[in-house]
Amino acid sequence: MNAREAEIVVGVDGSEQSLAALHWAAREAHRRGAPLHVVTAYSVPMIGGSTFDVGYAAFDDAAMNRAVEDLVGEARRRVAELDVDVRSTVQAGDPSSVLLELSEDAQLLVLGSRGRGGLIGRLLGSVSTAVPAHAHCPVGIIPLQWGREYQLHENVSRRQAFVDGVTVGSDGSQQASSAMLWAAEEAEQLGVPLTVVCAAPSDSGSSAWLPSPVDFDNLRGEIQAAIDAGVRWLRGHFPNLDITGELVDGSPIHVLVERSVQNQLVVTGTRGRGGFAGMLLGSTSQGVLHNSAGPAMIVPCIRDPRLADRPDVAI
Repeated sequence: MNAREAEIVVGVDGSEQSLAALHWAAREAHRRGAPLHVVTAYSVPMIGGSTFDVGYAAFDDAAMNRAVEDLVGEARRRVAELDVDVRSTVQAGDPSSVLLELSEDAQLLVLGSRGRGGLIGRLLGSVSTAVPAHAHCPVGIIPLQWGREYQLHENVSRRQAFVDGVTVGSDGSQQASSAMLWAAEEAEQLGVPLTVVCAAPSDSGSSAWLPSPVDFDNLRGEIQAAIDAGVRWLRGHFPNLDITGELVDGSPIHVLVERSVQNQLVVTGTRGRGGFAGMLLGSTSQGVLHNSAGPAMIVPCIRDPRLADRPDVAI
């Protein structure tokens, strides 16, 4: 099966965040013509509660099963109006492990930015931090803010500053190249332009901690050359897509979070490159997924024959 024909998996736990993720995942499934798999996973505590009257009481796992089945049923009802093939699963087990296993055969895994509080929140948990680094497919992280704003402004532009496009962060690493390919496919399917962004701090401030003087102008020239080479490579595989590359001053996290306010989707790789360039450009995925104002996608380093001809550049 082609990866783009596989199902989209969305984890739900009844929180507003997970319902926002469900809404986004259902839209994606409808747009791609893919089946939607709604998943709720929970772990039953090994130690029961204690009361003065009855001592230790066994945890009522049957009641929990009914609760989560009702939760998934409500999730299915929420997307019933969309022409999407939906199936649902309620599974006892560690939520992260369950979702990671399902990611092996999924084209996309979708999560809310954080889980709910209270008992069910402790059982279903927040997996948005643990899962993206180990998933076998791209992971979409949908913040609650997006869900609220989308419902409020569903038929109009969400913001005056909104730019209809996709942004992908790049630092020249193979992980970033995988993210660039996936971002280009997303932009092409959405019919919007793609911006490849590399963010690096300027030479302002103290650099006394560096082991030797650094020629920042030369370094930025090398980074710009790498961006240009990456954009040319990407255009070779997506000749009909509007692709631009930008080198901007600032923290990669801050730059991409700012773009998440303006764009439909922000894409990053799972981790950045090491060494000095890694300190400058770094791995931004964790910072972006925790702070993004709009949908963010974390892409693992996926085997793709198009990576064979990517430019061999070092930042």
